[in-house]
Amino acid sequence: MKSHINGYGYITVQLICKMNRIVQIIIFLLVLISCNKEVVNTPNPENGDSEFISAVDISRYPEISNVNPTFYDLDGNQEDFLTILKENGINAVRLKLWVNPLNEHSGFNEVKQFSQTLKTKGFKTWLTLHYSDTWADPGHQEIPLQWQGISFTALKDSVYNYTKKVVDEIQPEYIQIGNEINPGFLHPYGHISNNFQQFKELMDTAIIAVRANTTDTEIILHFAGIDGSDWFFNKINILDYDIIGLSYYPIWHGKSLNNLKDKMQSLSETYHKKIIIAETAYPFALDWNDWTNNIVGLDEQLILPEYPATIEGQRKFIKQIIRLTNEVENGIGFCYWGAELIAWKGNQSTDASPWENQALFDFDNNALPVLREFNAE
Repeated sequence: MKSHINGYGYITVQLICKMNRIVQIIIFLLVLISCNKEVVNTPNPENGDSEFISAVDISRYPEISNVNPTFYDLDGNQEDFLTILKENGINAVRLKLWVNPLNEHSGFNEVKQFSQTLKTKGFKTWLTLHYSDTWADPGHQEIPLQWQGISFTALKDSVYNYTKKVVDEIQPEYIQIGNEINPGFLHPYGHISNNFQQFKELMDTAIIAVRANTTDTEIILHFAGIDGSDWFFNKINILDYDIIGLSYYPIWHGKSLNNLKDKMQSLSETYHKKIIIAETAYPFALDWNDWTNNIVGLDEQLILPEYPATIEGQRKFIKQIIRLTNEVENGIGFCYWGAELIAWKGNQSTDASPWENQALFDFDNNALPVLREFNAE
C-alpha cells in the first residue's frame, strides 16, 4: 500500500488509521462501562478509594452443600447459593482454617479447594487461621495435637511453615493470625498475659511468614468485643499488622451501637490502623427450624425496641452496622458470621445449626431482605 501513494497521501492514510483506532478504543470502553452492571459499595472517603468490604463467613457451606439444599433469591427464583451472595454485593468470603480437624471440614484441603471456587466467582478470600484443630475463641486456644510436646523452637518452625503453606498455596487477600485472640493463642505457650514474650515471638513468626512470601495479603488481628480492647491493642502495638478486627454480638458485647462506633473510632485514631467488624450477626426470628439449641432465642439478648428479632429488625441492624462503620475514620467494612447456617440436617436434628434464625436465608431457604443492605450505596 505504501509504495502506491505519495508521502502526503501516506501521512493522511496513517492519520485516518490512527483516528479509527482511537474511535474503536472509545467504543470498546463505552461498551465495557455499559455492560458492567455490578454495584459496589461506597468507599469510605476517609480511606481513599478502597472498596468497602461486605463479607460473609460461610465456613460450613462446603459441608452443607453435600446435602444439596435448594436456595431462592430475593425474587423467589431458585438460584445457586454463591450467585445469590455475589449478586447482592457481597465481595469477600471469610473462612476458618483448622490445622488437623477430626474430619475434612475446615481443614487445609477443603479450604484451599473452596477458596479456588470463590476466586473464580470474583470473591476476595479472608482466611482465619485458628492455629488449633478446633474452635479457637476467648475461652479456648488449644494447641494442635501434632504440635503438642515439642520444643518452643520447633513450635515456631511449625507456625512458620504452616502459615507459609497457607499463603503460598491459597493466596488470600486477608489473613487473620488467630481467632478472637483476647487471651493470646497456642496456649500455654502463647498466653498474652502469662507468657507475653513467647506470645510475641509466635505472632512475629506468623507475621514474618506472611510478609516474606507475599505483598498482596493484609494481616488482621482480631479481638472479641469492645471491653478490654484498649488494653489488648496497646499490648500488641509492637506487632506488624494492617487491620484491627473486632467481633460484635449484642448478646455478648453490649447493646449500644454508639459505644461500638466510639470504640472503633478511638482504636483507629490511637493506632493509625484500618478497622473492620470481623464478626457480627442478628436474628430475623426467635423461632427455630431444628432441635439444635439456638444461641439467640430471647428478647433480653436483643437491642430493643430498635431492633426486634424480625426480618425488618435484622435488616435495620445490618444497615446501621454499615452506616457506623462508614462513619468511622479508616472503617473499611464488616463480616456477617454464619450466613449459611440453615437447618441443613432436617427439622429434627439435634447436632446441626444453632444459628438458623440468624442466617441470611429464612427457614425455607429464601434469601432475606437484609441481603439488599450489602449492596447499598
